[in-house]
Amino acid sequence: MNWDASSLWQFNVLLLIMLFILAIAAISIKDLVASAVIFGAYSFIMCLLWTAMLAVDVAFTEAAVGAGVSTVLVLGTALHIKRKSKD
Repeated sequence: MNWDASSLWQFNVLLLIMLFILAIAAISIKDLVASAVIFGAYSFIMCLLWTAMLAVDVAFTEAAVGAGVSTVLVLGTALHIKRKSKD
């Protein structure tokens, strides 16, 4: 079976919808730890989109830096902050 980018448009639309929902959730949520986890999921969905666009080198970088290192650093920082939001 021949899989090209034009035959997977439903998958791409689903990923874009999920990406939009995660972006809105990461911006609007008040808890820093939950926001960091949502940001990690956003980076993972971006990685899938880069893979669907056949940009494997960019997808690998997004997975390593965006979903991996950045999420761990933001989670570590959020866990060390003692201040809670009053909203």
